[in-house]
Amino acid sequence: MALLVDGYNLIHAANIVGRGLGPRGLERARQALMDTLAAALPDAERARTTIVFDAAASPPGLPREINYQGMTIRFATGYESADELLEELIGADSAPKRLTVVSSDHRVQRAARKRRATAIDSDVWFAEVQRQRKGKSAGKKAPASDDARGTAALSQEEIEALARDVEGESRDDLSMFPPEPTDEYFDEEL
Repeated sequence: MALLVDGYNLIHAANIVGRGLGPRGLERARQALMDTLAAALPDAERARTTIVFDAAASPPGLPREINYQGMTIRFATGYESADELLEELIGADSAPKRLTVVSSDHRVQRAARKRRATAIDSDVWFAEVQRQRKGKSAGKKAPASDDARGTAALSQEEIEALARDVEGESRDDLSMFPPEPTDEYFDEEL
């Protein structure tokens, strides 16, 4: 596994979900995220991508793990939260130095850094993926992906620089971050 994504965290950071989406809003948001990543990531990288979602709002009757356009999609069934499953996957990774963890959740980032994996905030990572995607569609040549690392076409140095920049910013004003999804939030949307 080279890319591990905190699904609902990225949905909120990418502003894919909002209030008033109706009864199937969260399901549509999940689908939109998976479609966006499938279109943005090269085939080889999708094969090394795992997206983790909380199980509280998982589709009824769906298995714990599915494959979607080459990506592994995991629902944290049997776990207290997606964070718990993410931490387990980080701990089980056989090459954590080549693992990139996409989450703005500090608990998940600490677990990644403890194993010397690269942790990057969801909004920063998604903005870079979108920038590269727009560059490709406009005919510009985006930086090539280093398939051995599977880092969304960013070099290890670029990811580390982005992570340092984000860590250096003041986190006193937490109102700038989207709220973490809660069971109550999911109940409201459904």
